[in-house]
Amino acid sequence: MRDLIKMTPAEVEAFLAGQRTLVVATIGREGLPHLAPMWFAWLDGEIVFCTDRRSQKVVNLRRDPRCSVLAEAGETYDQLRGVHMEGVAEFTPDLGRVVDAVVARNFGEVGSSDAERDALRKAMSRRVAVIFRPSRTASWDHRKLMSGVTP
Repeated sequence: MRDLIKMTPAEVEAFLAGQRTLVVATIGREGLPHLAPMWFAWLDGEIVFCTDRRSQKVVNLRRDPRCSVLAEAGETYDQLRGVHMEGVAEFTPDLGRVVDAVVARNFGEVGSSDAERDALRKAMSRRVAVIFRPSRTASWDHRKLMSGVTP
């Protein structure tokens, strides 16, 4: 039955393209998961997000870059869809591009002038940019099981 609900790579990408929030799980000092919802974006085919450089998830990722991410949707069992990925997080110095991608995805094109873009970048100066590099992906789309056909 698992194969019936698994998404194809194209379906995974389309699903993630339609989601705004990614739950990011990092490994805390005691070995327990630390979960945080994050707005994210696709940038050059990769999942990216930005966060406060002093946040608990950044502290955790600097100690151990392994993490998991989850995006899910659906209010009833027959509509459940999701993608879970395991991998590592990598800090990137390209904060401006990541901020622009996350802002554009979640707010539309904000800061079209140089002054607006500079103000946004200044507001983001306490942030770091993260690229998530998946090593394993699991997906499910219960609509396939319930309808008997691929959506």
